[in-house]
Amino acid sequence: MTLAQQYPLQSSGNFIEYAVLFFILALVAAALGASGVAGVSMTIAKWFVIIFIVLAIVSFVL
Repeated sequence: MTLAQQYPLQSSGNFIEYAVLFFILALVAAALGASGVAGVSMTIAKWFVIIFIVLAIVSFVL
């Protein structure tokens, strides 16, 4: 039995890594002048940080 079968509700926890990735993408896009891509990347990064914080709080409480 794999870990995914034992604990099906747990995610891999890569939200903060994805947030950093999209933040770096936004900085590069802004430096190159692609303001639309930079804005979308920052929005995605912001949501990943929010999801990370919510999941961290839930895991500390439980």
